[in-house]
Amino acid sequence: MDTDKVFKALADPTRRKLLDLLSETNGQTLGQLCENLDMARQSATQHLGILEAANLVSTVRRGREKRHFINPVPLYEVYERWVRKFEHQRLGLLHDLKNELEGEQ
Repeated sequence: MDTDKVFKALADPTRRKLLDLLSETNGQTLGQLCENLDMARQSATQHLGILEAANLVSTVRRGREKRHFINPVPLYEVYERWVRKFEHQRLGLLHDLKNELEGEQ
């Protein structure tokens, strides 16, 4: 996984919106996605290209249509590498605080 590409892709609010749209309804065409965006098709295509380069979106051609599908694997890898370890520590501290406040050892 190219973590830099994933973070670059996620840094833009339009690309996050595209991922949200695909999360709600996977397999949308460019036209369907553009119905929910305030931008030209060409701009949306550029954003989708960055998401594809980061492996966050994959496409499948069905006849003349090109459908876009979210790929959650890179997001999971980012979670595992960058979020989970901090979440575990924080939850441990909260557990210890709870026990201390309740007088448990």
